[in-house]
Amino acid sequence: MGIMCHRRNNVAPGTDQFKLWSSFSRASFRRMILDAVRCGGGVQRHKRPDQVGPINLCEPKEEKQMMKKKPAAGSDRLSDLMRLSESSENEDDVLLRRKVQMLEELKRVVKRLQSSHVDAVLEGAKEVRRLTKEDSQARSTLALLGAIPPLIALLDSDDSFSHIAALYALLNLAIGNDANKAAIVKAGVVHKMLILVNEFPNPDVAEAVVANFLGLSALDSNKPIIGSSGAIEFLLTILKNVEGTNSCQARQDSLKALYNLSISPLNVFPILETDLIPYIMNKLGDMGVSERFLSILCNVVSVAEARKAISSVPDAFPMLIDVLSWTDAPGCQEKASYILMVMGHKSYGDRQSMIEAGVASALLELTLLGSTLAQKRASRILECLRVDKGKQVSENYVGGGGMSTMISAPQASTAYSSSVQLNDRMDDDMMSEEKKAVKQLVQQSLQNNMKRIVKRANLPHEFVPSDHLKTLTTSSTSKSVPF
Repeated sequence: MGIMCHRRNNVAPGTDQFKLWSSFSRASFRRMILDAVRCGGGVQRHKRPDQVGPINLCEPKEEKQMMKKKPAAGSDRLSDLMRLSESSENEDDVLLRRKVQMLEELKRVVKRLQSSHVDAVLEGAKEVRRLTKEDSQARSTLALLGAIPPLIALLDSDDSFSHIAALYALLNLAIGNDANKAAIVKAGVVHKMLILVNEFPNPDVAEAVVANFLGLSALDSNKPIIGSSGAIEFLLTILKNVEGTNSCQARQDSLKALYNLSISPLNVFPILETDLIPYIMNKLGDMGVSERFLSILCNVVSVAEARKAISSVPDAFPMLIDVLSWTDAPGCQEKASYILMVMGHKSYGDRQSMIEAGVASALLELTLLGSTLAQKRASRILECLRVDKGKQVSENYVGGGGMSTMISAPQASTAYSSSVQLNDRMDDDMMSEEKKAVKQLVQQSLQNNMKRIVKRANLPHEFVPSDHLKTLTTSSTSKSVPF
């Protein structure tokens, strides 16, 4: 399409140009723009009205190339931002779709659990165990959808496979979720698990029950409920392993569960109703579990009845004092010193029993070689024993001297001087005992160093130190000092 423009000879050029250009209608101008778009788009250049020949609305190829401009840096950045926005929107859409799919899957699992067919319920329990193994969001969602009641109801079946599937599904639901722990206990699982282990004695079921007690007892509000249910006796039975059918994992879990339960003061009396404390005291020689045993004693020693139960065990104080010499187990030393400190602070009779068991030398050794916490506790016990000895000497002096309440001033002065001298002698006696204990400690250290040297030199095991060395050393108060 073209518009032909001719110049008239009798008209001025400027006038003809204005008249021709103004004669274009709006429709013609619109058609011109459309033609320009059809010919390649963009802004087109046109001939002036005074030029002869058609106006070509389509640019030549050379002119198109000249019109192309180098893209600006700002436009590149804008395009990158747009692409990032589109990619983030796509990722959000993908994540949303995944969440929707997961929700639908969890709903199907809960629907299986609520089915009237036993096989479907069993499959649902297995799916719950699988989905909640590492997904914390799935644990919360399944609990909100109502997965806990049908799983607990599955414990009423007669099939051990169903019991194990339900127990481990509940175990995974409770991992790291306090709300689920509380909901599971509130639904009555504690009573049903105890019935289960009594009516269906099965090592695998018992191990799953112990694992659930361990997880549920981590919540403070659950501790009194579990402790008052009779679970402590069951856990102690698993720990003792009298029949030898319980696995090592079950025994470890039962010990940890007992420790969790001992944290609550309300569980001290249920613990005292069992023989847990005598069992712990008799097993203190096992260094593999002694620290956990001592932790349980630390939790209950603040109760007077528990202290009485500890002190009533034969050789209780020698066994606790023996732990103070475990240089390779600083945690055990700290806990044993805490138990002795509390018992010595609360009872004069217990302090006397400690002295008779030879606690002074062990405490002096601990003040020199123990950890910072153990040193502080040992120092407090020694101070308590020192005060007792001072009181005892003063009472013996006053009682044995027959001093009258009616005495003159010179007599009072003499009595005061005698009392001061007795106190000085008492301090000298205490100091001499400390010196003796330190000397004994040094000799014991020499003996231990000699044994280490013999071991490093690969000398025969029959090697015996000389008699002269034996006279310089004394035997250790510990029966299990590691070399």
